Amino acid sequence: MTATVNFSVVVAPLQAEVNGEVARVTIDRPPLNILDLATITDLRVVLTEAANQGARLVEIHGNGEKAFSAGVEIRDHFPDRASEMLREFHALLRAVLYAPVPVIAVVRGFCLGGGMELALAADFIVAAEDASFSQPEIIVGCFAPVASVLLPLLVPEKKALELLLTGELISGTEAKQLGFVNRVAPEDALEIEVDRLRQELLKHSPTVLALARKAARLRSRTEFEAALREAERIYLDELLKTEDSTEGLQAFIDKREPQWKGR
Repeated sequence: MTATVNFSVVVAPLQAEVNGEVARVTIDRPPLNILDLATITDLRVVLTEAANQGARLVEIHGNGEKAFSAGVEIRDHFPDRASEMLREFHALLRAVLYAPVPVIAVVRGFCLGGGMELALAADFIVAAEDASFSQPEIIVGCFAPVASVLLPLLVPEKKALELLLTGELISGTEAKQLGFVNRVAPEDALEIEVDRLRQELLKHSPTVLALARKAARLRSRTEFEAALREAERIYLDELLKTEDSTEGLQAFIDKREPQWKGR
């Protein structure tokens, strides 16, 4: 019999609450819940702590209806911060991928860039039908290392390439049709759908559920780690040496069209 655990913590801009068997972690940086370096580091710590407080499930939410998360702070992509950003962000995603209990990402509104990568790392995504998913890094002269590895494992390669190389925005309904979102519901019924999945998982043995999850991820973990190391190398050793990577980021900050130099 599992003991009832109650635990809550606020580490601005995050909230975490364990109520019985479910830990709910909320990114609280409205309106877009942007992930800066401090938030990324704290989110990893809070997620780990929540999972270790006796919860059988962890849910990740974004505060408000406008965004789950619109991604990593743009200034943290510049060469002087990129290495630290990738190290901390990828440590966060590994904490989600290899958590001791299942993780559900609950998506409303925008789920962009690093926000989408965070959701992809979860075991399940439950999204509003009109949620918006995109990997727009290409638009600012970058690419998404984790999505570059995970998306081709989750959807047909040609569609993964289309999403990664165009920055296309798709709805929650379209994402479910592709297969990387598990369930969708109208905005006003999203919590009902989350609870339905929650109850389906909680009825199983927590020990067996954890072991089954561990076994199911064996192949993808091996492929993911090898591919991510190479994706990180390409990002740090090749991408950041191009003029276009800096130009794209600066153009975004300046709110102008980038002037690509192709070198």
